[in-house]
Amino acid sequence: MTTGAEPVDEQSDPGLSAIMGERRRLINLGYRLLGSLSDAEDVVQETYARWYAMSPQEQRAIEVPGAWLMTVAGRICLNLLGSARARRETYVGEWIPEPLPEPTEWITGRPGADGIDPADRVTLDESVTMAFLVVLDAMTPAERVAFVLHDVFRYPFGEVAEIVGRTPAACRQLASSARRRVRTARTPAGPEAGQAAIVRRFRTAWEAQDVDALIGLLDPAATATADGGGLAVTHLHPIVGGERIARAYVRIARLAGHRTTYAECTVNGRPGLVARQGGDVATVFAFGVVGERIERIWAVRNPEKLRPWQTT
Repeated sequence: MTTGAEPVDEQSDPGLSAIMGERRRLINLGYRLLGSLSDAEDVVQETYARWYAMSPQEQRAIEVPGAWLMTVAGRICLNLLGSARARRETYVGEWIPEPLPEPTEWITGRPGADGIDPADRVTLDESVTMAFLVVLDAMTPAERVAFVLHDVFRYPFGEVAEIVGRTPAACRQLASSARRRVRTARTPAGPEAGQAAIVRRFRTAWEAQDVDALIGLLDPAATATADGGGLAVTHLHPIVGGERIARAYVRIARLAGHRTTYAECTVNGRPGLVARQGGDVATVFAFGVVGERIERIWAVRNPEKLRPWQTT
């Protein structure tokens, strides 16, 4: 989907600064809808390619360029969500959204990222936590687009309808259905400091291969899901049950040995862990912590989803 559009010189195009100023919102939209940084970047590039494929006269006829860009990006994402369902049928193992590094924002890992423009960042909030993205992924494409545009980006249903291709009333029903899914799946999360303490204790018990301590930290009905995408060795199906997870993770620690190190980090705005082997990030772990127990573990090992982490 990446295009070969020529870069535009800001001096030759005075409107470039305003247009490129929308990049941040477009990246934010693309990541929340697709759960993938690389796909979000492709959507933004394709959106800008369509803008610059128009003549100057056509561009000037658009009253609100930012709204036009968001509409085009939303439609591209909607199409991608439809095709993604077909691709998932051949995906090896479980699919987990691409994890985001950094405590408050994501910065692309392109070469020369030291002076990256703020427009290339994804703002982290509840709508990009791993738990939230997993719920979004279970929605239909239309539900997901309607909900994210209205509830996250505050677009009126009349504008959402233009993107989704349905009536405002239908979009209102889609968003309401999505909202019910979110309410059903949402669990009360404690303070971030408390969550970080639980993750820290999990790391300590895991490194010590202390099965009993791990069982004490895991909810009896906890679930651990891993995503290797067929490119990294991992368990293909979710592990259900705190004791089963504890014993499985101790086996992992024994196999990994001293060549693997674990560090606390922020994953999608929540306390998580990163495992490194030989200096490279091998796995990123996100956690769903409720009270004093871990209810969910998401382990991303697919190297294609870990590229931004290799530069952090």
